[in-house]
Amino acid sequence: MIDTEKTFSAIAKSIDKTKASIRQEEVSLVQSIAAGTAFVSGLENVQMDELLLFPNNVQGVVQTLSQDNVGVVFLDNADMVRAGDKVRRSGRVVDVPVGSELLGRVINPLGAPLDSKGPVTATKRRPIEVEARSIMDRAPVDTPLQTGIKAVDAFTPIGRGQRELILGDRQTGKTAIALDTMINQKHTGVICIYCAIGQRNSAVAQVVAEMEKHGVLAQSVVVSAAGNDTAGMQYIAPYAATSIGEYFMEQGKDVLIVYDDLSNHARAYRQMSLLLRRPPGREAFPGDVFYIHSRLLERSTKLKAEFGGGSLTALPIVSTEAGNISAYIPTNIISITDGQIYLSAPMFQKGIMPAIDTGRSVSRVGGDAQLPAYKALVGPLKLFYSQFEELESFTKFGTQLDKETQGRIKRGQAIRLVLEQRQFKTIPATDQIAIFLATNAGLFDGLDADANRKAQKKVLEVFHAQFKNVIKNVDNRQKISPEKSAELLTAFERILQHEGLVENVA
Repeated sequence: MIDTEKTFSAIAKSIDKTKASIRQEEVSLVQSIAAGTAFVSGLENVQMDELLLFPNNVQGVVQTLSQDNVGVVFLDNADMVRAGDKVRRSGRVVDVPVGSELLGRVINPLGAPLDSKGPVTATKRRPIEVEARSIMDRAPVDTPLQTGIKAVDAFTPIGRGQRELILGDRQTGKTAIALDTMINQKHTGVICIYCAIGQRNSAVAQVVAEMEKHGVLAQSVVVSAAGNDTAGMQYIAPYAATSIGEYFMEQGKDVLIVYDDLSNHARAYRQMSLLLRRPPGREAFPGDVFYIHSRLLERSTKLKAEFGGGSLTALPIVSTEAGNISAYIPTNIISITDGQIYLSAPMFQKGIMPAIDTGRSVSRVGGDAQLPAYKALVGPLKLFYSQFEELESFTKFGTQLDKETQGRIKRGQAIRLVLEQRQFKTIPATDQIAIFLATNAGLFDGLDADANRKAQKKVLEVFHAQFKNVIKNVDNRQKISPEKSAELLTAFERILQHEGLVENVA
């Protein structure tokens, strides 16, 4: 005899299981397509920044929500997508894999590998857009991030958690400054993230090769959206890279992130916005172009100890045209950041490397993070050098100069030669202190470029051989006493006299 109650109960359970296994999907159709963007009808419950799935594994991200349709930006080549194709919701916003598994890898903004090291094995994911940490979560910037570049560490120092803009015309050495800064972090424990936006693949490959050559790639992540990628991929690239950096920051680590460059990012956003029919403003950029960069750079900070104590230091790069720093995008980002390093095209053309214009460069925070011994030394040096640059302009008129003025000109020229530095030749802060101490004392005055370089080398040899205790004390954030300074200068003078670079010992 059949037990009807048990039969009906079994059928009911089977139906419930079937209902639970069926996932209700929201499907719509493509209305129109134009140059990497599309309008999609329906999708009533879709959310901003949600990932949409198109035929042929093409992905897009929602950028505008209106009553009649949804504006979508493609993240992949959409040549195979046609009007009338079906569109499915993914149910999640755009995210990126995070974790230590990414170190040493080159990936695109969605986490797909661009190198030959196999698939990315990171299991944790993080949305590319998250709210910046509140003021109450942030700590003061009080720890230096040494670049190893004398002109930067002395005149525009950078602290961990700071945002320092690098700007200048094309081919003036902006990426070189950022690359040297990353290489200088090899023994500091700082994790480096290089975000390439709209760059040539060959240029990105060259940066990766130099990072690997100098042994810093193993503690770095490279996120690349090349110039031949879609505008949507270039747009999400810096946000994805920042999410990766924030993960490490929240683990208590110090992170350096380079955005190369935000001019390309702004142009990609302008292209997207115009195709999505947003009203154009100044230089055809949409009105919220300031907001997209401010919400990106505000995520860089130093956290309080109770939140892990990590930091995220940002070096955004911006290109200028004919040295015009008052253009729309440069002025926007200058107002967001904590200072800027301006690279001068005329200085670059004269062969002065790095071509940093100290008059237009400034750091509004990093001075508080400088080593005490360094800060006490370079304050007068920066003032003297600024006065020298003004004074030098008058010598071009052939004016007769008194003896004191001639001495100031010689000292200024010596400082300029000391500040010159070749790429990939970074110098520790303690070595810079020794060199600037000798410079302030006039030991390099009147030397030509070759003699100046030789004198610096000899000073460092004596410094490392005889004053290891001073190096240790400076690293421990101690000042150099006047007595110790005099002892250092005496030793430097003796070696330079022995080499025939100084005539008389003071």
